Amino acid sequence: MKSQWECFLQNLGIWEGSFTNFSPQGTLLKDVPSRLSLEGLNNNQTVRLTLCRSGRDDLVLEYSSLGRSILFFENGAFSEGLIQLGPFSEFGAELALIHENHRLRLVQLFDKNGHLNALTLIREHLAGTEKVERPPLQVDDLLGEWQGEAVTIYPDWRSPDIYSTTLQLQLDNAGRLIQSTSFGDRTITSTATIKDSIILFDQDPQKQVQVLLLPDGASATSPLKVQLRQPLFLEVGWLIQPNLRQRMIRSYNDKGEWVSLTLVTEERV
Repeated sequence: MKSQWECFLQNLGIWEGSFTNFSPQGTLLKDVPSRLSLEGLNNNQTVRLTLCRSGRDDLVLEYSSLGRSILFFENGAFSEGLIQLGPFSEFGAELALIHENHRLRLVQLFDKNGHLNALTLIREHLAGTEKVERPPLQVDDLLGEWQGEAVTIYPDWRSPDIYSTTLQLQLDNAGRLIQSTSFGDRTITSTATIKDSIILFDQDPQKQVQVLLLPDGASATSPLKVQLRQPLFLEVGWLIQPNLRQRMIRSYNDKGEWVSLTLVTEERV
């Protein structure tokens, strides 16, 4: 098994793309071209990050170790964010997926009152390679049964858990979305309202969860409001091919502590 540092090194290279800002309702606000270089120094003992974005000063950081707020999977996919949800403080995280020469990263931010405040979708490809642009995600793209494998890793670095998953999505006669998720021996069924590019799981008015359908086959899942003493999760999804999807889930317990990170790779059957 690779070390966390070796997993980080899977991201080395020059990544060209853009930072696209969305409102919590999915309205595109701004799209800024970007170029991010991750360069290994001292025989890859150090990594220098240089981020160039139009209209902003360059950001240069150097890493020789990794903090507690970030975890990497073997293929280089990762998530970084707050490890503890606190009262009257801003909250958020980044979730980043990798497929071949492309990365898809999502940043979700919440204000001091816990409301979803801003989303940034970062789409990148390695410089000198072909860029593939996927169409914006639609509900119909997700309908059917998806079977896959999940890998869950933990901030305390205990051994990963690997298990099979099943996701079924269908529309009822009223046009509501019915979702059935099975992982291991647990199955959870929930229903949602669909309006334009928003899927809203609204069965419990106090715990509404929103899925935003975004460009490039992406989706962003989060509570509309994060609340203390309630578990929560943030998720990014990426429809890489019509029948191949990846999802990453960053989970917090009812004490507001970050407890796990899960990467699901699933295929429609």
